[in-house]
Amino acid sequence: MYKIKNHKYYLADPTTGLIILNEDEFNRNWQVDKESGEGIALLLSPTSQFYEREDEQEGEVRWSFLLRYLITHRKLVVQMLFGMGIGSLLQLISPFLTQSIVDIGINTRNLNFIYVILIAQVALIIGRVSVEFIRSWILLHISTRINVSILTDFLIKLMKLPMSFFDTKITGDIMQRINDQKNIQTFLTGSTLTTIFSMFNLLVFSVVLAYYNIPIFFVFILSSSLYTAWIVIFLKQRRTLNYKAFEVSAKNQSSIVQLIGGMQEIKLNNCELQKRWEWEHIQARLFKLNVKSLALSQYQQGGATFINEGKNILITFLSAEAVINGNLTLGAMVAVQYIVGQLSSPIEQMLTFIQGFQDAKISLERLNEIHQMQDEEPIDKELSYLLPENKSLSLTDLTFRYPGAGNVPVLENINLQIPQGKTTAIVGMSGSGKTTILKLLLRFYEPQKGEIKVGDQQINNIGFKTWRSQCGVVMQDGFIFSESIEQNIVVGDIYPDKAKLKHAIKVANIQDFIDSLPLGLTTKIGAEGNGISQGQRQRILIARAVYKDPEYLFFDEATNALDANNEQVIMNNLQEFFNGRTVVIVAHRLSTVSNADNIIVVDRGRIIEQGTHHELTDLRGDYYKLVKNQLELGM
Repeated sequence: MYKIKNHKYYLADPTTGLIILNEDEFNRNWQVDKESGEGIALLLSPTSQFYEREDEQEGEVRWSFLLRYLITHRKLVVQMLFGMGIGSLLQLISPFLTQSIVDIGINTRNLNFIYVILIAQVALIIGRVSVEFIRSWILLHISTRINVSILTDFLIKLMKLPMSFFDTKITGDIMQRINDQKNIQTFLTGSTLTTIFSMFNLLVFSVVLAYYNIPIFFVFILSSSLYTAWIVIFLKQRRTLNYKAFEVSAKNQSSIVQLIGGMQEIKLNNCELQKRWEWEHIQARLFKLNVKSLALSQYQQGGATFINEGKNILITFLSAEAVINGNLTLGAMVAVQYIVGQLSSPIEQMLTFIQGFQDAKISLERLNEIHQMQDEEPIDKELSYLLPENKSLSLTDLTFRYPGAGNVPVLENINLQIPQGKTTAIVGMSGSGKTTILKLLLRFYEPQKGEIKVGDQQINNIGFKTWRSQCGVVMQDGFIFSESIEQNIVVGDIYPDKAKLKHAIKVANIQDFIDSLPLGLTTKIGAEGNGISQGQRQRILIARAVYKDPEYLFFDEATNALDANNEQVIMNNLQEFFNGRTVVIVAHRLSTVSNADNIIVVDRGRIIEQGTHHELTDLRGDYYKLVKNQLELGM
């Protein structure tokens, strides 16, 4: 913030530039304690080293990045430009035909000549309509293909980003960016091409207007310059409103997703009114922004209309005066009015073009934020695409804190050996760092200190796809797709291996559930299909991990929603499947880890005990207390 004046707060936002907030908008983002109105301010000042740094080159997605989408369809673009040129030439003939009707047909009272001219005008109209019809079809093909290409490239980039990105980005933000790219598509295929056509008309008809009358030509040029300047005046404020609307629209998207997805929890907790009010509050903010946007548009349009209509009145007067003084014929005056009408359209389209350019530029900046992020697997980094022969895992002096200012380490100086072909269990109280260890092994994040190795090779020197292709994972919040049970188990496999599928179903003890469904394996489940219980969901996730037939298995509370009987059957099945594989199990329910080769006890980000089940219970330390509380072993 650099100024407060008249209850207005002037801020420099690194994302949007200089912005002005009223008191309500400022308090909404400032107040931590609603009663006292107090908030938290972070004051930063540069050191001398800041001024010694070389200028940073800010990465940008340049316009050439977008124009390549047009170049890809250059044949269609050329065809459309050719059609626009033909249309312009047909329009160019019209004023001369109109002048001929007045100066020749009417003055000589030659009705047959007028018939011929009218037939010619009808032919021109048919030609222009035909050209416009073809142009619209070509534009539809171009815009559809470009839209798909931009979205495809965006999704490809999203899929290349690190997993940590999706921990911090809200769903509404990503969805709003996807919707935002329509501004780019509209600008490339609509505003740009139409404006090229209009500018061609503007140039041609300006020359014709200058040919008829120089003073009228200069009046037109002066008024058009004034018109354009008036439009540009409002662009800065329009940009600020655009960023505010994007932020609120993203929250609106997330709010709707939460309302629909969390409806059962909302009803169970009787908080319908509260959640509806939260949504209505967002709608109120959207309405206020829409009102401001409409007011800005009205001021802009009103001034533009005044300038445009004033120009038309002045040109009408000048052309009438020229006719009276004998400098123009009556037919030429009619032709001039027609030309001015044709010139007004391109000038009015300038408003659409300039606003479309600004919208596309802002959307391009938001697209740039995603495209300029570093890929999870950089192209220029040499990676190994084979695992070493020794597949044991080791964590050495590992320290990790989640991104964010002031966050304390979740893990601190972790040293851990996970032998190849053995089962290692990690237990501890909630928040002790168990799942974080699993996420680091799966490379959701990179540790701030220390290293993770596979054998003698650093894990970050192994390709992500290579590593994950050998990892079978069951996370607490594993995702079920809105597809059939079979497709949910064989994810990523277009042609399922029936023997592997049958084995995975057997290990996960889910055959009885499948047999109870009318469509069996082809039954659609997930958000758009049949609802399934938490236990059924976990068994499908276990089947998915088993079907993958991986070298490593990572289970995070994989059986916590299962009943005792199913858990016993599945654990017995898994013990056989675990043979020869490296397994890491995170669990609260200690009955699932008692057969592990090594049990690690974690507390507040540190390893405090490790050993077999019997060794740790004999030790009567923290693990013994956990077991005693759960299984009531007694003293």
